[in-house]
Amino acid sequence: MLTKEEEIMNSKFKFNIGYFLVAFIAISMIQSLIRSTNVEVIPYSKFHQYLGQQKVSEITIKDNHIQGRLKESNQNGKLFFSTNRVEGDLVKELDKYNVKYTREIESNFFRDLLGWVLPTLIFFGFWMFLMRRMNQKGGFGSGLMTVGKSKAKVYVEKDTKVTFGDVAGVDEAKHELVEVVNFLKETKKYTRLGAHMPKGVLLVGPPGTGKTLIAKAVAGEAGVPFFSISGSEFVEMFVGVGAARVRDLFEQAKKQAPAIIFIDELDALGKSRGHSMGGNDEKEQTLNQLLVELDGFESDCGIVLLGATNRPEILDPALLRAGRFDRQVLVDRPDKEGRIQILKVHIKKIKFDVDLDLEKVAGLTPGFTGADLANLVNEAAIMATRRDASKVELEDFNQAVERIIAGLEKRNRLINPFERKVVAYHEMGHAIVAEMLPGSDPVSKISIIPRSIGSLGYTIQRPTEDRFLMTKEELENKMAVLLGGRASELLTFNHLSTGASDDISRATDIAMSMLTQYGMDQDLGSVTYKKEKKGFLGQQIGEQRDFSEATSSIIDQKVKELVDKAFAKALDILKQKNDALESGAQYLLANETMNEEKLKEIIG
Repeated sequence: MLTKEEEIMNSKFKFNIGYFLVAFIAISMIQSLIRSTNVEVIPYSKFHQYLGQQKVSEITIKDNHIQGRLKESNQNGKLFFSTNRVEGDLVKELDKYNVKYTREIESNFFRDLLGWVLPTLIFFGFWMFLMRRMNQKGGFGSGLMTVGKSKAKVYVEKDTKVTFGDVAGVDEAKHELVEVVNFLKETKKYTRLGAHMPKGVLLVGPPGTGKTLIAKAVAGEAGVPFFSISGSEFVEMFVGVGAARVRDLFEQAKKQAPAIIFIDELDALGKSRGHSMGGNDEKEQTLNQLLVELDGFESDCGIVLLGATNRPEILDPALLRAGRFDRQVLVDRPDKEGRIQILKVHIKKIKFDVDLDLEKVAGLTPGFTGADLANLVNEAAIMATRRDASKVELEDFNQAVERIIAGLEKRNRLINPFERKVVAYHEMGHAIVAEMLPGSDPVSKISIIPRSIGSLGYTIQRPTEDRFLMTKEELENKMAVLLGGRASELLTFNHLSTGASDDISRATDIAMSMLTQYGMDQDLGSVTYKKEKKGFLGQQIGEQRDFSEATSSIIDQKVKELVDKAFAKALDILKQKNDALESGAQYLLANETMNEEKLKEIIG
C-alpha cells in the first residue's frame, strides 16, 4: 500500500530541465542520423549532370532548395538527394528533359514545431509511463527515483487482522506489550502521574517464537498505522542511502502518529560498530542516523519503535541504552502449557478427532517453538491425508514428530541381515537401560527403520515434564542410557562398531561439562575450568582455558572415569535383563517398531 506522499509524487510529474536537455540532444542526433543516412547533399552541377543522364525520377522545389529522387541508387548507394538552386530557368530545363516536378510552399514555423515538440512529448510520455510502472512494482525505476525513500510497508488494523487472541504461549511478552497498546490508546491515563511511553521495545527470542506475529498483534490491538521494514533493507550499495531511508521512515511515521515502527532482524542494522579509523562505513552511518532519530522525537509524540532480533549479543551498546530501547521483552520457547495453547490456535485450521489429547501432543514436543508447532500440525494433517482418514488423530501427531525429529523413513534402503540385527540389539539396549534407571524419560517408541538423517534406527524418549535443572545422578544416568547401545553390542556380539560414535560424543560432552562447568567432582572442586563465551542461541563464540597442563591431565582422566563408570552401569543392567534384551531384539527384527506398552511388557 502506497503512502500519501508516494501517491502525490506519482500523480504530479515534476518537470526537470535535465530530462529536457537529454531528450533534445537525443532527438537532434536521431534526425541528423536519419538525414545523413538516407539523403545525399550534392552540388547543383551534379544535379545538372543527373538531368543530362536522365537519372532523375522526380523532385520537390522548396523555395531555393531542391529535393529529389533518382531512378536507381547512385554509386554511393543513395536513392535521395538534395541541392540548393543557383540560377537559370529551371522550369524550361525540366520540360526539356521530361522530368516531373512540383513546387511546395510551407511554413517553417509549424514544421519546426511539429518536428521538435511532438517527438519530445512522445518521449516524455513514454518515460513517465515506464517510471510509474517500475515505481509501483519496486523495480529498477524505483531504485533510481526513490533511492532515499523508505521501503516500509504500511499496515492498518483492517490489513493486519492479527490480535493478541492469535498469539499464544508467550503470556509474559503479551503482558509487557499490552501496556504499549494502552499507552497508544489512553495516553492521558498513563501520563497523569508523570509516566511516559517507552520509545523502543526490543523483542528478543530464538527463531520461530513469534516475534513478528506479536508486533503485528500490537498494531492490530491499538488500531494504529504499522510501519514494517527489515533491517537489511536500509543498507544498499549507494553510500548514504541507509541514513536517508531512516530519516524518511521516521518522517512518515510522525505524519501519521500515533504509529508503530517495526524493524525486523534489527541485528542487520544495529550490529556493534567496529574500531576502524576510517569511520566511513555505510552500516555505521545508517546506525548513527537511527540513534539520532531515537533521540530526536519525544516519547509523547505517539511513536513506538519495535525491534526484533535473535542475536542481541552483537547489538551496539548505544542502541540498547535506556532512552532508546527502554524495554527488552524475551519471547522464549513455550513451556508445556504454552505449547498446549499454541496447538489450540493451530488445530482450528484442520479437522481433528474430538478425543485428541493435546497434552500428550505437547509432551512429545519439548523445545518446539510456535513455528515448529504450526509445522507439526500441518505434517499431522498430511499424515492423515495419506491414509485417507476423515480426521487427524494422535497417531498422526506421533508420526509427524518422528518425521520432524528423525527424518523421512528409508524403507527401501538395503541393509544386510547382520547389520540389521546389530541395530536391533543396539536400540533395545538404549531402551532397557532408560526404563531401568530412575529419573530417565520414558521410552515412547523404538524403531530399526533407517531415516534420512543417516541413522539406522532410533529410540524416542518422551519427557513427562519440562526440566530446567539436573542433578549429578541424573546426568550419570543419562550417560548410561547413551552408552546402552554399545554395551548391548559388546554383551551380545563381543565386538564394538561405529554405530555408537554419536552416543560416545554426547556422553563425553556431558562428562566434560560436569567437571569443567558444573563443579561436580570433589578433587577438582567447585571451580569453573572451561570459560565459554556463548551467544544468545547457545552457539559457542569463544573458549578460554585458564588452567595448567597438570590440571588438564587430571580432567582428561576424570572424564574417562565418568564415561567408563556409565558404560559399566549400562552393561550391568543389560546382564540382569538379558532375556528381555533377546526378546525385544527378536520382536524388533520381526516388526521393525515397538511401542511403550510392548516394551514394558517385555521388561516385566
